[in-house]
Amino acid sequence: MKISAQEEYGIRCLIRIARKAPGQSVTIPEISRAEGISEHYVAKLLRILRRGALIKSARGQAGGYTLARPPGEINLGEALAVLGGRLYEPAFCEQHPGNAAVCVNSIGCSIRPLWRSLQGAVDQVLGQATLQSLISRQPEIALRARDLLG
Repeated sequence: MKISAQEEYGIRCLIRIARKAPGQSVTIPEISRAEGISEHYVAKLLRILRRGALIKSARGQAGGYTLARPPGEINLGEALAVLGGRLYEPAFCEQHPGNAAVCVNSIGCSIRPLWRSLQGAVDQVLGQATLQSLISRQPEIALRARDLLG
């Protein structure tokens, strides 16, 4: 499994938004500076997250981006699905049959059960990890990093 830059930075943008107090918003330039990525890329990511109903936007002087739901109600599986999709989609075999109209391994496929099991394990872990769990662990992670780096 490979996490794309879009998924990594999209989660980072969500974390930046989740760190704000309820009712406070964050702007594209603020996220761009804090994460060290271009404003254009941040805007693209936020557009994807807004279309996926994970964040809301407001225009005007006090405008910016806020979470669409509390951080404890947004799990990483949902966020990653919005940003890039799942590792394995059950419809994969129908969409990619090779040169034939139907996959030659559609009956008795030995790989599909492995992908389903792997996707199930990933879904279970990501379904339990919420934005709240990530922002709550931030101080703990910083302390561990400091201890490791001496």
